[in-house]
Amino acid sequence: MAAPDPDTIGDLTSLQALFGPVGEASVRKEATSLHPVYRRWIEASPFAVLATAGSDGLDASPRGDPPGLVTVQDEHTLLLPERAGNNRIDSLKNILSDPRVALLFFAPGVGETVRVNGRARISVAPELLQRLAMDGKPPRCVLVITVETVFFQCARAMKRSGLWEARDPARVPSAGDMLAALTHNAIDGAAYDQALPARQRDTLY
Repeated sequence: MAAPDPDTIGDLTSLQALFGPVGEASVRKEATSLHPVYRRWIEASPFAVLATAGSDGLDASPRGDPPGLVTVQDEHTLLLPERAGNNRIDSLKNILSDPRVALLFFAPGVGETVRVNGRARISVAPELLQRLAMDGKPPRCVLVITVETVFFQCARAMKRSGLWEARDPARVPSAGDMLAALTHNAIDGAAYDQALPARQRDTLY
């Protein structure tokens, strides 16, 4: 058996020694329900990343709508509509086997983010689908999320990344570029990019 790598952290005591104690503010900002100040923040957010874990592995995928992306039903419950998409349903399949979820909420131009951990179930209750319709189109289903912890994350990561600073989109491959490369040009990347804006507009909801 190979000897352990001396440069690998493999136990909690070593990990905590590496970073030091947690500051008072970092402890006290965590809540077990949706404090009104967190509710205000979440209701203003138009974008979140949903993380799930299941028998097929892990998934983190984006969710977006106008501000009010999720509906705060009460201090313990969030409602997240599942809109039209690519039908991979990776997150939903994971939730069927493991209800634990995490959400990371963003607000444009704001350095802080808000993190929510909890458990989700998938609902197709007609009243929920109609309540969360957008442009007259109901979501496919709704994630009913029971909140277990919620806290805000400071802006250091955003400041380091310069996320909200102006960027040149030509610096990254387009959707068509990536599909063409991954399919050895079986998919025409230029044609895909040309058709994409109209397809996205027509299938947004």
